[in-house]
Amino acid sequence: MTFLRSVVGKLWITIILLVSFVLFILTVMLLEFFQNHNLVETRKELTRTAEKIAGVFENHTNEELPVALEIAWKIIDDVTKVVVVKNNNEVYYSPNTENKQKLSKEYIQSDPELSKVFSENMAVEKISNLSSNNKEHGSNYLIIGVPMDLPGNESGAVFIYQSLEVMQETSRETTKFILLVAGVAIILTTIFAFFLSTRITAPLRKMREAAFEVARGKFDTKVPILTHDEIGELATAFNQMGRQLKFNMNALSQEKEQLSSILSSMADGVITFNRDGTILVTNPPADRFLQYWYYEKGDMDSNLEGLPSQVMELFQKAVDTEKEQAGEISLQGRHWVILVSPLYSNKFIRGAVAVLRDMTEERRLEKMRKDFIANVSHELRTPISMLQGYSEAIVDDIAESQEEKKEMAKVIYDESLRMGRLVNELLDLARMEAGHIQLKLEDVNLTSFISRIIHKFQGLAKDNGIQLRTEMENDLPAFWMDPDRIEQVLTNLIDNAIRHTPPDGSVTLKVTLEDKGLRMEVKDSGSGIPEEDLPFIFERFYKADKARTRGRSGTGLGLAIAKNIIDAHHGSINVHSKLGHGTTFSFLIPRKS
Repeated sequence: MTFLRSVVGKLWITIILLVSFVLFILTVMLLEFFQNHNLVETRKELTRTAEKIAGVFENHTNEELPVALEIAWKIIDDVTKVVVVKNNNEVYYSPNTENKQKLSKEYIQSDPELSKVFSENMAVEKISNLSSNNKEHGSNYLIIGVPMDLPGNESGAVFIYQSLEVMQETSRETTKFILLVAGVAIILTTIFAFFLSTRITAPLRKMREAAFEVARGKFDTKVPILTHDEIGELATAFNQMGRQLKFNMNALSQEKEQLSSILSSMADGVITFNRDGTILVTNPPADRFLQYWYYEKGDMDSNLEGLPSQVMELFQKAVDTEKEQAGEISLQGRHWVILVSPLYSNKFIRGAVAVLRDMTEERRLEKMRKDFIANVSHELRTPISMLQGYSEAIVDDIAESQEEKKEMAKVIYDESLRMGRLVNELLDLARMEAGHIQLKLEDVNLTSFISRIIHKFQGLAKDNGIQLRTEMENDLPAFWMDPDRIEQVLTNLIDNAIRHTPPDGSVTLKVTLEDKGLRMEVKDSGSGIPEEDLPFIFERFYKADKARTRGRSGTGLGLAIAKNIIDAHHGSINVHSKLGHGTTFSFLIPRKS
């Protein structure tokens, strides 16, 4: 069946059917022609022979009858029989006539057609089986009757007849010959058809194999050009198509890679929708947005076609109105601004594209700005109010004694120092965040450096009933860093630890030298920091709950300054805390490259 469905099989069957049909028509026509031709020629030949025999008998008298019979019998061949009827009493049969093949005088006289030779003196012909009783008995014969004029005004006739089996045998031999020729022609046609089919289909098979290779992505596949006919032109066109297809695919691939790179490098999320709302293309920021949505739904295994109802409403409006739509959505504490625009294919809308901008940082910075103004106003209002109140008390001579005046002046002095410290820390933080911090790096002896810092806080720790200790290896090598800035960081961390640790607690400074650099940890056994406050611990003006401090409150800028100093050293600082189990601040300063 595979062969019959192939081009070779179809072409072979077509040629064979066409040749067979032509040969069939030709054979039928030739057989009909030969049969008719044989019958006509036989009829003419028998008629001529009968006329010759009649002429012989007409030219010979009764005395010469034996000579006439001898001449007549020599004229006929073996398959031809002759009956010479001179009169009712004289009937002569050719020597090759058998009894069963005799044409009797009674049959001739009784037959209405053959008897016309005598009655109407005309030549007649008939096909008969020589039997008047059984029409189906024996084979058919072609009978020719010719009248003859004998001397003495006698009228006779010559009847010559021949079996049609001879003609049928000739037709059979002719049919066999024609069928043999037709069989040879079919065999030769088959060989020719296969040869022609092979010549035609060989390049087509190569083109089919090349087409499959192109379908697999091998666009550089070429078809050999074996001829210069239409098939050769088809191979040339196929090779040109492959080159053009490779060029177009490379161009599409480059454009796709370029578009993918642009989408991947965009800070904004991009989601492309089909007209029915199916997601077609997303980039990494859009994937993060979808992950936030799935997480908030509580179904991380959702299909990628689900979207928040707000986004789908904007998409539907954009498709219906053919106008740009904007909206906002909050997911997992992050704020997104969404802009949905329709996409056109010619004049028809084929979908929409949504651009998602994460405005969390902008909102946070705006909140920080507002909080910064509020916190600075709050921090400055208290000392200014105290300065104003105590100054008015001194001006109005409310203080009666000199000691009271000195006490008020002392408060004014402390509050001015606090204001100056706040302003200086704000200026330091602003310079650090602007990148204007200048580090004075040098090799620092860690043992003496740590001892000096611990000694500075021993008095404060003893006054608060807190045990201050260190954990560090002996003979630590010198380390490259800015000692003043790192001392500022440790001072802030240790001071915070002492202020948030209850009496009989402990504060530990641990120093280790690792492969990556120098790690320092300040660990206390204080009240700890709530989990919800940990992400904001290094922000400006962050302060622990007043309930967890013991009478002294800082400006809330120390940890922000500490983080900027560590960042300037290209290091990292982090915090681990659990409410009721203390807090551990640690920072890592990398080695000098």
